[in-house]
Amino acid sequence: METGDTDVYERLIGDLDAAGARYRLIDHAPEGRTELVSALRGHEVAHAAKCLVVMVKVGKKQTRYVLAVVPGDARVDLEAVKALLGGSYAAFAAKDKAEELAGSVSGTVLPFSYHPRLELIADPALLRSPEVFFNAARLDRSIALATDDYRRVAAPRIERIAP
Repeated sequence: METGDTDVYERLIGDLDAAGARYRLIDHAPEGRTELVSALRGHEVAHAAKCLVVMVKVGKKQTRYVLAVVPGDARVDLEAVKALLGGSYAAFAAKDKAEELAGSVSGTVLPFSYHPRLELIADPALLRSPEVFFNAARLDRSIALATDDYRRVAAPRIERIAP
């Protein structure tokens, strides 16, 4: 695990504890693919928080980044993200840029934003289950977090971004 990943993990646990959030840690074999890690954690894929960094061009010279969080069995609707930001173009961010903004490697991106240039938007469908599951900035450890505590602590913008 890289140093940045450890920092993000420690910050997340600290924030959850400070907020009195209800969560469980789940250790498992290293895996970052939503479908496979959901099976290891023992829950429906729809209860996983799939986290993807989207780059949106706004105007000629401005680029904005969104951490799009959708249920594990859904896809991010790039057109919806583009429309929310009034953009002219949207695409998934390059892997190195996504990892830089998220503070962890691909497959371990948290449904929390700790970077001022990364706007957090979650699809309302993610919030239907009592818990959300996600890799905890590590491939070998996940968190099951009470959904209402996720909303309270992460404070995502809630918008329909999955078809």
